[in-house]
Amino acid sequence: MADVLPAAIQAFVDATNAGDREGFVAVFTEDAYLNDWGREFHGHDGVASWDSTDNIGVNSHFEVRGVEKRGDEFVVRLVVSGDGFNGVGTLTFRLAGDKIASLVIS
Repeated sequence: MADVLPAAIQAFVDATNAGDREGFVAVFTEDAYLNDWGREFHGHDGVASWDSTDNIGVNSHFEVRGVEKRGDEFVVRLVVSGDGFNGVGTLTFRLAGDKIASLVIS
């Protein structure tokens, strides 16, 4: 397990918990890919759409339970609460510099 979340993933968590929609989208690359259990979203517009319906738009709050680096991916376990999904989720991130290039939720 890694001890510290990369800055981009910490910003993802912090923006969600603060309800900061602009900050949330800004942590992704312009050509980002997001896959939420097979539902695919692309770019900032796609990320903003997902955020509106499945994340900040439903008052999600994240609590990090663990992070593991696997090659060029970071696998993060989160406890999610809010007015949407509630439970433990596994999120797999790929980074490009200080931004999130890919996020797969499973």
